[in-house]
Formats: sequence, structure tokens, C-alpha cells
Amino acid sequence: MRFVIIGAGRVGLRTARVLKEEGHEVTLVELDRDRIDRARDAGFEVVEGDGSHEEILEEAGIEDADALGGLTSDLNVNFAACSIGKHYGLRTVLRVDEDYREEVYQQYANEVDEVVYPERLGAIGAKNALLGGSIRAIADIAQHLQVVLMTVSEKSPMHGYTIDEVALPANSRILAFGKADEPMGLPMPDHSLESGDRVAILADFSVLDEVRQLVVGEELSAATGGA
Repeated sequence: MRFVIIGAGRVGLRTARVLKEEGHEVTLVELDRDRIDRARDAGFEVVEGDGSHEEILEEAGIEDADALGGLTSDLNVNFAACSIGKHYGLRTVLRVDEDYREEVYQQYANEVDEVVYPERLGAIGAKNALLGGSIRAIADIAQHLQVVLMTVSEKSPMHGYTIDEVALPANSRILAFGKADEPMGLPMPDHSLESGDRVAILADFSVLDEVRQLVVGEELSAATGGA
């Protein structure tokens, strides 16, 4: 696949490196001369200019790209680039650096395919490292919603039941299910829950404790709440 990334700073360049390592084509758009030189030294094609201008994005190959990431520290530039990318039919990802607020998400979520908060994603990783064990936060969806990945244990009250027989708390639902050592997919009513199976659950922070007790069979550490 071919990607255009606006911004060759910390977030943009790291993202570009990951994509390149996976065999994708990446073109960066950047204004800062030092960042341009650093990206080119790393082997990337870089278009010098303002990523909020359509002619610069055309020079970067937006017409042939599959997706565009507005990953600078300037929200206005990111949003303008994503708006142009959407006009060209690209998948668009918008970086937001402000402290998470529901109104920020709501303002931009409907205009792009995905909003990312690099600092919050880093916080999720740190939280997972601290928690360890059988629960892993995947994403914070809104102020009070989180997607978590849990592994069913033998202590689970749900062990041996099918998904259709399981009654999760209100404000929570199973998004995906996977047998041990198998890829995850859509949860089917007749899937039985056995030790080692994994479930991805969307849940309100207020019911995470109850959800974990049902799936894992143990108390939820206070470290999980609302990070």
C-alpha cells in the first residue's frame, strides 16, 4: 500500500518507519529543513512544503495513495490535509495532541476515519505494562469507554458457557472472540468459552471490575480505572 504522511517529527517518522519495515511505500511531507534531512537520511522520499496545501499533497502522490495521516503537532494542518485526502477518497487519520476531551473527539471524529492521540496511546501501553496478567487495554474510545482484551481463566464464572448464555453488565458487550491460539473474529452465539480463549470487550469504566470478575475470575486492580 501507499501512504502519505504529513509531518516528519517524532510521531510521523516513527509511523513511517513501521510502515516501511512492513513493505509499504511512504512519502513524507515536511516544512522543517532539519526534519527533512533526517528523514531523507533514513531513506524516505520527502516533499518539502505545507501539507495543508493541495498542490503539495499532489506532489506527494495523493492521487495514487491509499491513506493519508495528518501527524504533525498542528491540528489545523492535520485537519486540512485530511479533508483534502478525504476528497481524493483516501482513508484519513488525524492526530490530536490536546488533552482528551469529548468535544474534541466529537468535533473531528465524523470528518476523518480515525482520530489518534499519541500521548494517550503511550499511556495505554504503560498501563498495560503495569497491569500485566490477563487484561490488556486496547483503546480508549471515549471519556468513559475502553476496549479491553481479556483471557478466560478456569476461575471464570463464564467458563463452559456459550456467548449466548453469558450476561455481561449493562454498558458492555463482546466485540470479538478467539479460541486459544486462533485468530480473533466475530463472536457467534454458540461459541463456548474455555480457558485460554480471548474476548475483546467494549465496556464503560464503571463496569470494568465486574466484567473482569466474570471473564477472568479476579478483582480488577485500581490501576486500570480511567487512565
